[in-house]
Amino acid sequence: MRSRGLVVLAVLVGATLVIGLFSLWRVHGAEARRSPQDIADAYFAAWGSGDLEAMRALVDGPPADFAEQHRALSRGLTVTWVRLEPRPVVQSGADGARADFTVTRGIAYHGEWRFRSALRLVRADDRWRVSWTPSTLYPGTRTGGTWALKQVEVPAVTLTARDGEPLAKDGTLEPYVSALADRLGDEDAGGDGWAVELTERGAPPRRVKLFGVKDGRKIKTTIDRRMQAAAEKAVEGSGRQAALVAIRPGTGEVLAVADGLGGLGAFIGMYPPGSTFKAVTAGALLAGGAGPGTGADCPAQVVTAQRTIRNHDGESLGRTDLRNAFAQSCNTTFSRLAVEGLGAARLGESARRFGFGADLAPGVQAATGSFPVPESGAELAEAAIGQGRVLASPLLMASVAAAVRDGTWRAPRLVAAKLIDEDRPAPRAVPGAAALRTMMRAVVAEGTAAGAGLPPGTAGKTGTAEFGGGGSHAWFIGYKGDVAFAVLVPDGGSGPKVAAPLAARFLR
Repeated sequence: MRSRGLVVLAVLVGATLVIGLFSLWRVHGAEARRSPQDIADAYFAAWGSGDLEAMRALVDGPPADFAEQHRALSRGLTVTWVRLEPRPVVQSGADGARADFTVTRGIAYHGEWRFRSALRLVRADDRWRVSWTPSTLYPGTRTGGTWALKQVEVPAVTLTARDGEPLAKDGTLEPYVSALADRLGDEDAGGDGWAVELTERGAPPRRVKLFGVKDGRKIKTTIDRRMQAAAEKAVEGSGRQAALVAIRPGTGEVLAVADGLGGLGAFIGMYPPGSTFKAVTAGALLAGGAGPGTGADCPAQVVTAQRTIRNHDGESLGRTDLRNAFAQSCNTTFSRLAVEGLGAARLGESARRFGFGADLAPGVQAATGSFPVPESGAELAEAAIGQGRVLASPLLMASVAAAVRDGTWRAPRLVAAKLIDEDRPAPRAVPGAAALRTMMRAVVAEGTAAGAGLPPGTAGKTGTAEFGGGGSHAWFIGYKGDVAFAVLVPDGGSGPKVAAPLAARFLR
């Protein structure tokens, strides 16, 4: 009897084992037969009903906080309902698939939050599963983080540097940013509202949705943050009221504005440019057929058109050439050549080629350079060396330096051309620019700026502009590589001793 019982027991155990294995085979087979579309349908159905455990069971290697990430979003934003609109699954290869979907959440007291995302699927152990990451909840999410609703004040326009990063909120650039914002802001945008914010570990809060207010425009300016910082440091380190404007030749983009003059002083302030204007006068001479080696006289003083013109400190070069006279900034050379050779019309034409008289329209208010037609030979003698009634802003003189570097004068701009093109003058070719570059290099290599500490490769022109009661404005314009600039120190005295070293600090 006992043997018979053992046999019966063995048969029952074997049968149970066979039935169990058969059941496991049926379950595994059923799972293996489920398509990625089946898995996606089941996942979306569970999500729609809020069954987080059923969702988790369909995920390949779900994180420990899978359910908590879903609850944190709903809790932080006071979500009252969720609606899912899945699209058909698209398979990619044998082991990958995705189902794009739109999710809409009702946010209590605020309205609907709707966006598109994607559910990704993967074949693992011969079964399709959801390949879940936090970005399934919201695109671009990496770690889940903290969700919150916050009351916010939205600006009508947000201006950034050329790389898309925020501009410094303090500093001398602020008046220019404010003026741009006033011009380019959307009247229907901005104001008080509520925002959905996501804060992930190690990252600043990210605004992903606004309620009750239209988001303002985000506009990139042409400002280069590194150059802006260098310009401000150079101006502040000078211990003087000064301005520096940097421009990219070839585009007219304003790269930096360090304005110690106050307000929009570097754009609207008008000052006699002094000897920096000799770039314009030399441009007229070169356009008329002269060259750097053309002979010229540089006496200590000259009387031309009944106007006595003197060189700084009574310097005399005697018989020389145009290049050397430019490098040593001979007033007597350029005044005499203007009166006895150029004439008012040709000098005026050169001034217009370099932007004088043009509506600069960089995106904010800017002064138009002044070159009134000289009414006498004496006025022409003064105008040729940037004195008398000739006036310019640092912005305009930076554009003069950029025109020499590029061979074409372009109106400067603070934002993309398409935003302000209707107001800007067309580019203007500058004849003789190559020869003028040779002459400006000589200024730094062996002329009036030779002792200013400017780095190799710099070309420029110094200026010491007399005004009023015997004072002088210090100027230096120039370029290095693809950066052109102008420096002005009002009532600063000597251009070579004050403005050129300031430019050197900026370039270094």
